[in-house]
Amino acid sequence: MPVTVVRFNLVEPGAGPASLRARYQTALEMAAYADEHGITTVQTEEHHGVANNWLPSPFAFAGAVFGATRRIAVTVSAIIGPLHDPLRLAEEIAVLDLLSGGRLVTVAGIGYRPEEYAQFDVDWKRRGKLQDELLETLLKAWTGEEFEYRGRTVRVTPRPCTDPHPLLLVGGSSRTAARRAARLGLPFFPSAHLPELEAYYKERLVEYGTEGWTMMPAAETPLLHIAEDPDRAWDTYGSCFLHEARTYASWQSGDIRSAVRSGATTVDELRAEGVYRILTPAECVAQGLGNLVLHPLAGGMPLEEGWRSLRLFAQEVLPALTD
Repeated sequence: MPVTVVRFNLVEPGAGPASLRARYQTALEMAAYADEHGITTVQTEEHHGVANNWLPSPFAFAGAVFGATRRIAVTVSAIIGPLHDPLRLAEEIAVLDLLSGGRLVTVAGIGYRPEEYAQFDVDWKRRGKLQDELLETLLKAWTGEEFEYRGRTVRVTPRPCTDPHPLLLVGGSSRTAARRAARLGLPFFPSAHLPELEAYYKERLVEYGTEGWTMMPAAETPLLHIAEDPDRAWDTYGSCFLHEARTYASWQSGDIRSAVRSGATTVDELRAEGVYRILTPAECVAQGLGNLVLHPLAGGMPLEEGWRSLRLFAQEVLPALTD
């Protein structure tokens, strides 16, 4: 059975509060529906100060999802680690771990947008050192014991319920990120299909005498939308996918490696690329993907169309995958 994911970033260009409230409420209802139908994971992420209303608070959203569901995991992929206060983040994740019974997965990256660092008055040039401090602090904090932090003795309570600590992965596409994960004995989440980086991470595990594993995207991990008539859906809603693709492209410099990377400038180019795919249920099953990532509200997708996609996925794709 493939891993099944429903992804939310709550983007809606030009939306006012009423429209965004409806979108957020719909996302929670969709998460509950996904949970009831056996979808394994909700995936969300963190970006700040984006004109199209990209979700800035993934842990608040995760908490709401946990309140609306019973089984589904929430993967925050990824937080921008250096923008978070380490002690407060340790508390937030511990509380969510307790509330959810261990269903939270956190991927900590360092981001790739200097303007986000500027918004929070965090030194972009110190991001590596800040990330090291964050990860080391989380691991100490979750023991529930006292430890030294910035010259003072502190203790973080409550302890999380997951042993030895909530699932925390180090994300990134650089050797520095892989080395950081290996040094700390944390699992590594390459931001794209990078077998050579996975091999480097494993070498560093041996060097440091630590243990870990990788959660790496497959060579093909397209973002999916399910429709009975893909041609019509591309004509009607392709602009939503293009908006998101162009937003990502504007952030990613040449050295950024990402599973979601598009050079398309038109809807036709985007469709030909295959990073975003609108498929019939039968076509989706025939893809034979090991990870199916449904993106029902991509780029400001109308809510009713997002529901159509999710219901087709749950009612026609999932049963065929279990046959």
